[in-house]
Amino acid sequence: QVQLVESGGGLVQAGDSLRLSCAASGRTVSTFTMAWFRQPPGKEREFVAGITWNGGRTDYADAVRGRFTVSRDNAKSMMYLQMNSLIPEDTAVYYCTLQWKLIVTVPIQPNEYDYWGQGTQVTVSA
Repeated sequence: QVQLVESGGGLVQAGDSLRLSCAASGRTVSTFTMAWFRQPPGKEREFVAGITWNGGRTDYADAVRGRFTVSRDNAKSMMYLQMNSLIPEDTAVYYCTLQWKLIVTVPIQPNEYDYWGQGTQVTVSA
């Protein structure tokens, strides 16, 4: 089993920055793709950003490309999401997730992932 715990969410104003962290434990995760999803109020969960096991490939949703940066530190079993120039539309619960398969792609559908954290709330006021 893998446990994922997100942190770093909060209430910020439009234009501010936040850095989300995801701590993985339980099993070695350094060889698996990880990703961030979010679920805005009243909407379905959506892909935000993902990164392959060695950081060789990253992918972003169009809505965040150029503002968000995903990274990971396998030595610490951590993944990060640097969010800059936040806008109210970024308001959502943000989830960390991991796919328990040896792949070198970044799937964008939530059902492709095997482990999920509990989420951290990000609220951006206008």
